[in-house]
Amino acid sequence: MSDFRIGAQMYTCHQHLKTIDDIKTSFEKISKIGYTCAQVSGIPQGTIETPALAQILKDNGIECSVTHVPLDMMKDTNKCVEYHQALGCKYTAIGGFFPQENQYDPQLWIDFAKEYNDIVAKLAEHGLTAGYHNHSHEWIKCTNGKTPIELIHENSNDNVWFEIDVYWVTHGGGDPCQWLEKVAGRCPVLHYKDMGIDHERNQFMCEVGAGNLNWERIIETTKKIGTEYAMVERDSGKLDPFDSLEVSLKNLQAMGLKP
Repeated sequence: MSDFRIGAQMYTCHQHLKTIDDIKTSFEKISKIGYTCAQVSGIPQGTIETPALAQILKDNGIECSVTHVPLDMMKDTNKCVEYHQALGCKYTAIGGFFPQENQYDPQLWIDFAKEYNDIVAKLAEHGLTAGYHNHSHEWIKCTNGKTPIELIHENSNDNVWFEIDVYWVTHGGGDPCQWLEKVAGRCPVLHYKDMGIDHERNQFMCEVGAGNLNWERIIETTKKIGTEYAMVERDSGKLDPFDSLEVSLKNLQAMGLKP
């Protein structure tokens, strides 16, 4: 069993990251809430120069633990490495693979996994570790009966890590703890968000501890598989995003975890 840190997935606040002033204010807010690390994502490309972003993080005592970057940026090895070195970050991931045609042709996912292996290997030569973040479409079965997430897992090498999102696994009908155990040792960062259901039986995202996911089991499994960071996220919902991050952090602290 190993401890892990709780961080803020900044995509939660993506509507508040559209200008330099917005970015500065957003990191000031999460720092005051009590977060000391974050996933830097949700900032539109070209909004802020990397040195300025690094300075904002430093000024607010926030470690950039992980990023999400587009696949095209990952393919530009030098650009991707320089960006992460400037932020002092060793983990990155893509937000997912979303084919536009023949989505559930298994060969499409196998080919993606093999191509991604090569991209990740080049980044690894420079000390940058790249992973794959899931949504729920990866649990829709392909024409051969296997799911895309199974095909990615089976055809990726050990350089590729998995940023398991426990909400989206559940949304796809999977068991998040089963998948956390399956990628043990290859999940340095994961996403914590909760799932609720309304009176019309509609699922919705909510603050960690406010929904129905089994957090005792998820936290125990997270510790068991060697995860370093759990990033709190909520893509949309009723609460202000900063209030949402604060509620989730307080709930997780009540469960014995630390930022």
